[in-house]
Amino acid sequence: MIQPNENNFKFVLIGIQLYDSKKNQLMNGNYTVSEYLLHRLKEIGINHAFGVPGDYTLDFLDELVKSPIEWVGTCNELNAGYAADGYARLNGAGCAVVTYGVGGLSILNAVAGAYAEHVPVIVINGAPPARRREAGAMVHHLVSNYYLQLDIFKKITIDAAILTDPATAPDEIDRVLRNCISLKLPAYLELPADMTHAGCRKPEGILKAIPPSSNPESLAECVAEAAELINKAEHPLILAGIELMRYNLGSESLRLVETSEVPFATMLSSKSVLPELHPQFVGMYQGGWSRPVVRQQVEESDCLVSLGVWMTDLATGLFSMNLDNRRMITAGGGKVRIGSHFYQDIQLWDFIRELTPKLEPRSYLASHPAESFAPQRPFVPEISTKLTAARLYECLNFYLNDEMILLAEPGDAFCASPEFHIEEAENFIVQDYYCSIGYCTPAALGVSLARPDKRSVVLTGDGAFQMTAQEVSTLARQHCPAIFILINNDGYLIERRLHQDGPYNDIQMWQYSKLPGVFDRSSFVTGLLVTTEEELTAAMKLAIHEKDKLVFIEVLLPDRDCSKGLERLGESFRAAQPSQTLSQKA
Repeated sequence: MIQPNENNFKFVLIGIQLYDSKKNQLMNGNYTVSEYLLHRLKEIGINHAFGVPGDYTLDFLDELVKSPIEWVGTCNELNAGYAADGYARLNGAGCAVVTYGVGGLSILNAVAGAYAEHVPVIVINGAPPARRREAGAMVHHLVSNYYLQLDIFKKITIDAAILTDPATAPDEIDRVLRNCISLKLPAYLELPADMTHAGCRKPEGILKAIPPSSNPESLAECVAEAAELINKAEHPLILAGIELMRYNLGSESLRLVETSEVPFATMLSSKSVLPELHPQFVGMYQGGWSRPVVRQQVEESDCLVSLGVWMTDLATGLFSMNLDNRRMITAGGGKVRIGSHFYQDIQLWDFIRELTPKLEPRSYLASHPAESFAPQRPFVPEISTKLTAARLYECLNFYLNDEMILLAEPGDAFCASPEFHIEEAENFIVQDYYCSIGYCTPAALGVSLARPDKRSVVLTGDGAFQMTAQEVSTLARQHCPAIFILINNDGYLIERRLHQDGPYNDIQMWQYSKLPGVFDRSSFVTGLLVTTEEELTAAMKLAIHEKDKLVFIEVLLPDRDCSKGLERLGESFRAAQPSQTLSQKA
């Protein structure tokens, strides 16, 4: 199980805010269950809650809107889950509030994605009154029995509870929230309607989530063996993975890199967790999809130090990597493997902290990237030239800056994004493991509210956008000045590249650039249609200039053109199909 970093919990010690209107009650009086829950949510850093109202949640929502937490109504429950996910990735935790049955089951896919990618999303589900459950009444939104929904959520959360007793509800709330924050996994609380105003004890102290520590003896032995191997190696290399990003270990990892003078590479899910302008940055590693110079330096390293890496199919070029475990140190998931030696109960942050001072600085000239970083050249449009995918991504790469957070949708967008130069760790968000298309549009809502000083930039395809398009209206209502670059390639382009094309990849064509006209806040949203390099340049300049507007850019690409990255994915996938078929027959 992946474990937390102590730094993730600093906010619970310094960020607590008491309800101004209820100070006397906080200090001396009784709480209700809903007030207790809202107090704890605020205490762990929740400032916004996303969701859709329903009759079982209305009393709780009345209390929520009176609290310091801002209610953000979304167009459906799935989008609320995606928004809470995007929010949590930057804020440390996110929250969604939905009603029973139709709401709780609608948000399941978003919660499953948060579980797969270790994102702490808290789902609060308003439920039928406890007395109805006890009587077995057939109430609306019920599927088969009153415990079905809890049983389902137990499978995709780290902890789940129904708050049925006001005497025990505070302890259950504390336990569920603590596990969510500690283990970076979603959690579920079911709040029956008649429990909302039930009296309970007031909070006792601050909710603390203490990260587990490593076994001291194992840690010392493990670090000593790892340090000896790294110090003896001629060409060591650090492979920085997603757990460094999830547990805010970027600073500690950078200290390790600079102390040891060892070069480093990143993966798609951990892109920019360490600065891409750093002189020790090799590039992004994706197995056989990597640039040849990057692949060679990673796979020929005589001591590859893998820190928090998940070797997923898309992260490794459909498992096209050629890595020798005998020359690897693999740390993550609460353990460390060095060759054939396994060390249990070793937390990643402890390993990095103890390893750093034991490494001997080496000559940078003897351990530098094989190919130096080349700064991005200005994008100069060619006059009256139809836009291609390659030129689209070249232009976007040039105009991205540190004030933008790029959300790359599964598809051509996240196949092209490895080549973008993004300097800050939080400025790139991708769901490259669970890969739920439609994620990025509602996630941008959460990202925008978590980081109001930056602009969300959504790079999406037409097929993905149609799944969750309605959440653009919530971005407009919340005055989130996002930038959308929608690639109109007439259907599910990634599926067309992975397999022989069929009618199942076709979708209804929309005039996406005219979408702003349907909003009452049309003055806040600007729509643009782009077909040439000149038009794209003008659109990007306008988007950057109009800092207080949501700018929606529809890009028409000819002949379903795509990035080199998607071409590689399609070729690799199709090449693997015959062997997969034979394996299935066998």
